[in-house]
Amino acid sequence: MRLISFLVVAAFAISGCTTITDLKTDISERMFGRDQTDPPAELVDFKPSLKPSIVWSAKVGESGVADFIPAAAEGFVYAASGNGEIAKFEAIKGKQVWKINAGEALTGGVGLGSQLVLVGTPTGYVLAYDLDGKLLWKSKVSSEVLSAPQVDNGVVVVRCGDSRIFGLNAKDGARKWVYERATPTLTLRSSAGVTIADGAVYAGFAGGKLVALRADDGKTLWEASVSLPKGTTELERIADITSLPVVDGSLVYSVAYQGRVAAVERTTGRISWTRDIPSYTGLGAEEARVYVSHETGAVFALDYSSGRTFWRQADLKNRHLSAPLPMGGVVAVGDVEGYVHFMDRDEGNFVARLQTEKSAIMPQPVALGTNGFLVQTRKGGLFAVSVAQ
Repeated sequence: MRLISFLVVAAFAISGCTTITDLKTDISERMFGRDQTDPPAELVDFKPSLKPSIVWSAKVGESGVADFIPAAAEGFVYAASGNGEIAKFEAIKGKQVWKINAGEALTGGVGLGSQLVLVGTPTGYVLAYDLDGKLLWKSKVSSEVLSAPQVDNGVVVVRCGDSRIFGLNAKDGARKWVYERATPTLTLRSSAGVTIADGAVYAGFAGGKLVALRADDGKTLWEASVSLPKGTTELERIADITSLPVVDGSLVYSVAYQGRVAAVERTTGRISWTRDIPSYTGLGAEEARVYVSHETGAVFALDYSSGRTFWRQADLKNRHLSAPLPMGGVVAVGDVEGYVHFMDRDEGNFVARLQTEKSAIMPQPVALGTNGFLVQTRKGGLFAVSVAQ
């Protein structure tokens, strides 16, 4: 962590940042995929035992400084870009159904639900379109929208860059509730949004806090400490949850940068177990296992009930990995050079690798059916990948 702190301070000095906001952005961009501080590890050779393929690809525009996550539902895929483009594609063949431009820059998207396609802007607006691309409403929130809005039972839940969370009426965008909390002076700028399951909204915050809210009225159900800040300086004490919580059965999993991963009971907020494995981009869970992308590039497979390590894949150092996506017998992660790496679920050894394009893959791959997934790159490439034999 001392090396990281030094690099951040050096970046601050070189860039001439004069405000905390400038420093937050500078830290995030220099350390996590836009401006690399250390070169990615060389790729190791192995004998492939799986032949994944790119089924189709499309272009949706570059992301700029924002992170975009594609979304899929009812046989269609939706994607957005920093220049305001929003597009709809057929999920099977990738044929473009429509493409529109919001008329302004975008920083958050895409969210789906209640027959809506939802995106957010850097000026603090949530835009809601119907499934044919027609603008239905536009709602103002408190600050920039850096993540995809989510929907639950007629409520659009959107998180802002100032850590406020809003509940909006899905019919017209009217405000129903707002959740806000105090945050440390120095936090990382991240695209961590919210996860909704069974009427509860789960969100991670600065200082390693995980919060559960009621989706209908925004009332707090519980708050848990996933990770505790350590160190003597403000930089060393950053322990922000910068990725999406993952719900699996009775537990919700969360992980903090410069912190640890934790399993939390959904009904009570009680910590079931923790491990000192920090991450910026997050984790995935499937079939009694939790998979975590360590902030230095290793991938861990953990037991869901105890946190015990099944395996650790350490050959992707400094490759700025996405969150892992488990799919049956394999686990996939994207990296800063546009590669997708496939690891065996049980052993962690590499079984396949493919390259999308020479551009960093966004932090969150998205499942597409049972044998495929979507990744989006910073240059605007959208790729549908199949792992079917």
